[in-house]
Formats: sequence, C-alpha cells, structure tokens
Amino acid sequence: MYTEHGNLTWILSLLLLSGVLSNEWKVEYQPSVCAVKGSSVVIPCLFYYPKGEKVKEVKWSHESKDSYNGPFIFDSASKNQSSRFQYIGDKLLGGQNCSLKINPVEHNIAGKYIFRFITKSLTGKWAGTEGSTLKVVDLKTSVTNTSGHGATKEGDSVNVTCRNSCDGGDVSSAFIWLKNGVSIHEGPSLYWRDISPSNSGNYTCSLEAHRGTTSGVVHINVEYGPKNTSVSVRPSTEVDVGSNVILTCSSRANPPVENYSWFKVDEDDVIIVENKSELHFREFSLAAGGRYLCSATNKHGSQNSTMVTLKVKAHFPYIRIIASAAAALLIVAAVVIAVRRFNEKRAREPEADHVGDQQNTVYLNWPIPDNSNEGNPHIHLMSILSSASAKDMFILIKMFLFLSLVERQLMHQLVVKGVFLCKDALVSRFVA
Repeated sequence: MYTEHGNLTWILSLLLLSGVLSNEWKVEYQPSVCAVKGSSVVIPCLFYYPKGEKVKEVKWSHESKDSYNGPFIFDSASKNQSSRFQYIGDKLLGGQNCSLKINPVEHNIAGKYIFRFITKSLTGKWAGTEGSTLKVVDLKTSVTNTSGHGATKEGDSVNVTCRNSCDGGDVSSAFIWLKNGVSIHEGPSLYWRDISPSNSGNYTCSLEAHRGTTSGVVHINVEYGPKNTSVSVRPSTEVDVGSNVILTCSSRANPPVENYSWFKVDEDDVIIVENKSELHFREFSLAAGGRYLCSATNKHGSQNSTMVTLKVKAHFPYIRIIASAAAALLIVAAVVIAVRRFNEKRAREPEADHVGDQQNTVYLNWPIPDNSNEGNPHIHLMSILSSASAKDMFILIKMFLFLSLVERQLMHQLVVKGVFLCKDALVSRFVA
C-alpha cells in the first residue's frame, strides 16, 4: 500500500528508468497493490508512446468492465467522474505519470485495474493489459491470555495485537488502539500484566494514517468473584415487634452472583436462615433480633458482608398493654384464690357463725415482701404467693414463667407496687 509521496516517487522512478530509452507504446505498473479496507491507495503507473504523438485522452477501467470500450471508472473525456477514483497523473496530457488514487477502499473494488490512453493519431490507441491487481484486506487482531484460562479472569496477563497483512512479516504500519471508540494507545499491541475489571470493553485497532480503517471488535470481558458485598435494611435496623422488615444482599460480580446465603450469628453459633438475595420478616418477633450477614457466590469465589444488628425497638405502649393484661390476670387469680380460701374457711365453721361473718369485710393476710429484694422479680413473686395453696401457686408460677424477662420486670413493678394497694378493696368488694 502506498500512501506517501516519497514511496510513490520511488516507484515511479523505477518504472521510468525501465522505459526511459523506449520509443514504443507501453504501460508499466506495480504488479500488485495491497490496501486495508477503509484506507486510500495509489496504483502507480507510467506510460510511453513514440515521439511526435500527442495524448488526447486517458482512461482507467476495472477488470469487471471492457477495458477498451468501457464503461470506465475514470475517463478524462467525461464530465461525470466518481469521487472515489481520482487521476493523479500528469495534468498535462504529455507527461508519463498515469497513477490512480482510490479512496476509500472497499472489498468490492478489489481486482485488476488497466490503464488506456489515446493520442491524436488515427492509430494512437494503447492499453496496458497486464494491469495492476489491487488486494483489499482487513486489519487482523489476536488475543493471547498467558494464564491459559478459557475466560479472561481478573489478574490474568493478556496481550492484544493488531496486524496489517499488507506488511507481510514486517510490522511497518503505524497503529492506534481505541476503546469504546476513544483513542487510548499507539502501537501494534496492548498488554496487561495484571488485568482488572476496569479494562473490560470493546477494542479496535486502526491505521494511524487512516482512522477510517478499523479492525473487527475485540471484546475484553474480565470476570471476577463477588466484590463490595453489603446488606441494606428497610425500613431500619431498629425494629418494632410485629412489623415488616426486609434485608437485601447486594454484590458486584462477573458473571453475576449465582447464590446468596443468609446467616444469623448467635454468640459462637452461625445458623443459615435463607438462600435468597432478600430476607423477609413479615411479623418481626423478639426472637428474630440479633446479628445477620450474607454471603454472595459465583464460579470465581464468594464474599461475606459485614454484620448488621437488628434491635427490637423499645415500644412502651405495646409492652404496657402486655404487662397490664398480665397484671390483670394475676389480680383476678389473686381474687379467685381469696374467694376459695374464704369459702373453705366458712365450710369449716359452724353455720351460726356464718351470719356474723357475712357482715364483716374479708381481708387476705398476704405479707408484702421485703424491699431489700426489690431488684429480683422472682423473689417478690414467690413471696407474694407464699400464702396461696399449692395448686393455685402452681398456676400462677406457670403463668409468670411464660412471660419474657422484660414482661416479668414490668409485672414486678405493677404487681408489687400496685396490686397490693388495691387488693384489699377489690377482694372485699368481690366477696361482698
């Protein structure tokens, strides 16, 4: 391929020397010319004729057409000329340079080109039937992964090379590399010793002198294991009991994450709870509180997120309702016990004493526990129930143990400090 004036001048000089002493009809070409698709190319040409002849017309034809009768790709006698084919020979039709420039070069114009000229004499017609053959090629690229993996993985060594087959075995062409259409490098090769995901993209090479010449696209897709694995919580890490909570695991990976796993960390125990990207709590309970993390996995590895802690939000109205209901149950139970004890006592006494007893107010003589044990709700409750019957005590203890620690503490405050202030009046009114 000849695109510089220095190369063209040198070729024409060689052709001229071969025919400078000639006094005959003759056309000399460079036998073959190679060009890259999208570039421009010059087909060097010189022509000779006997002295005394004057050139009237010059023509260029392609092998697909009749080189004597046309149609011609260039005809000096015609006013309609193609912009792709430009005659750059001597402007005065008395010279010897008959070169043709083609721009742009496409595959469909490859083949033999023939020059023909006509002089003013009746017999002055000549065509160089040997012609010059144009070969059109594409820029070729090759990718080498020195790690030997089928796919390109983060950390691999990768080399991408551009080649112009018109150069033969020598790399004489000047190349540029483009990534996603933007020029990034000059030279025949791109080399990454330690390739990273940021190097992924679509690469093409081009001749520096002809930016319109582009190779096929080389798609570099760098695969890697999960990165930036994290957990997001909606609506918050502080959760109301009974509310809806969603934990979402997200991670960046190529190929995409194949599997997500959720774990709950309870002291030294790690419990798997779900194998989806989202973990749903549709009615959050006290037992669901704690520390959670997720793990993302693809074929290149896995990565864990940091832990997030779900805390049960202090919701005093809700706890007061539970505590009040529990306290009310205990009060009712205390009243029932008092009535039973009173009825048992009446059954043991003479009927004569019943009338007098009904006129009296009944009081339960349950001792109020010592305040020195106020910090322990279990001691308070057992002190309160010390005077109850074994059966009734068993019922109350079972009810109490069913409650959580927070509810027991609230029960202690309500029962110890509040129940005894009103138990006498309530029992008396119930019996009366």
